[in-house]
Amino acid sequence: MALGMSQEIRQVQKHVMTTEMQQAIRMLQLSHLELLDEITQEMEQNPLLEEAGGLSEAGPDEKDESLLSQQKRDDGFNEEVPAALGGNEEQQLEVRAETGSDFDWDNYLDEYSSAPASRDSYFFEEREAPNYENFIAKPYSLKESLLWQLRMSSLNMDQMVLGSLIIGSLASDGYLRTSLPELLEQANQSGSHTFTSAEAEEVLKLVQRLDPLGVACQSLEECLLLQAIERYPACEVLHDLIEFYLDKLSSQSPAWLTRKLECGLNELEEALELLRTLNPAPGNQIDSEEPQYITPDIYVHKVGEDYVVELNEDGLPKLRISGLYSNNAALGSSEVKRYVQEKRRSAEWFIRAIYQRQRTIHKVTASIVRFQREFLDKGIAYLKPLVLRDIAEDVGMHESTISRATNQKYVHTPQGVFELKFFFNSSINRAGGDSLASEAVRDKIKKLIGGENPAKPLADQIIAEILQKENIDIARRTVAKYREMMGIPTSSRRRRKKF
Repeated sequence: MALGMSQEIRQVQKHVMTTEMQQAIRMLQLSHLELLDEITQEMEQNPLLEEAGGLSEAGPDEKDESLLSQQKRDDGFNEEVPAALGGNEEQQLEVRAETGSDFDWDNYLDEYSSAPASRDSYFFEEREAPNYENFIAKPYSLKESLLWQLRMSSLNMDQMVLGSLIIGSLASDGYLRTSLPELLEQANQSGSHTFTSAEAEEVLKLVQRLDPLGVACQSLEECLLLQAIERYPACEVLHDLIEFYLDKLSSQSPAWLTRKLECGLNELEEALELLRTLNPAPGNQIDSEEPQYITPDIYVHKVGEDYVVELNEDGLPKLRISGLYSNNAALGSSEVKRYVQEKRRSAEWFIRAIYQRQRTIHKVTASIVRFQREFLDKGIAYLKPLVLRDIAEDVGMHESTISRATNQKYVHTPQGVFELKFFFNSSINRAGGDSLASEAVRDKIKKLIGGENPAKPLADQIIAEILQKENIDIARRTVAKYREMMGIPTSSRRRRKKF
């Protein structure tokens, strides 16, 4: 059979992901802070994209093409704008990808961005929101706290050098895992003063008595004993217990300990109660790690008997097409015209992608609020089982869109700040036929364990039986799974830990 080349026309049906569609899908997944970075980067790359309110050489008849004004009328969005993502909605993006489609850009940009400010437009300025410090406060580390206290002490400059070296060598939990002779050698090599061992011990003891008490110790026994002597100087049973028998607490009986300590059972129980008040890791009282601050993407406010969903647009610039380039493009060459046309089309799609992202998140959050109304009113015990399919069917979107819209998005509600995915829970059946959210069941388990008798902690089977009496159909292995998810040890380990 001879080989050759030929041409043929074949009609096939396949789904093509355009660049604009990919951009819209990607932007839907961004958090609020990531969106701000994306906008800044796009404005640097596209000269036709500018922030409304800046200088522009637009003509007097040109409309102010801006985006993301203050709270929109009614539910906040124009339902005539096509949905952004998921299933048929993704195909709509491709169908309308070309500039000059049936979507009226001028009307949209003018209607939602150029409306004059009214009295109602400032309604949500007086909203309940997280404290400003929650977003900008710089963490005060353990070492910074100790250095500040050290500077307030009566040490001379040479002693300050050694004290700073000790504090700088502390681990995050407050322990000093570098030997004092090593630190002494470093101080003597770097400084002008030669310290003796006695001087180093004096500085170390001063650091150990800074707040939190017990830092700069080299063992658990030393840390706890220092706290016990400082806080409970009269309890010699506690001092001897820590110094000689701390490692025997988990393996020996109370009778054995009373014999060794030559005390009564009541004295031992009192010493154990005081021991529980001591901190085995004093450095953890001050979190020295850089925290991850959360900026809510959505606010849910209760106005009268209704809940109102408001997108967080703080710091989000209002965008428009630059009139400077648009008006002068006709004076340039054909290459300049093509460049301006391409950048204008890119800017229009970028603005539209932002709008569609905001609209989608708003619709999804409003749907979640409708499903979880009881949770917003009464708390976590009333959280309902919810899956992506429920929201997808309610708002008419694809499940993948709901997943993207809730990914890394946080909402501030009257019950606190939660990730949107928090509201999606599997269900636990009740005896009456209805169901309960798994998160609500975990909360019940946590409360039961928190209120248990330390001497007789609740086993998983006992917890399951208690929940079954409340008509919650749950097995022992499910209780164990939820307990492990919350990082709670077994009953035997809880008894040993609290003893």
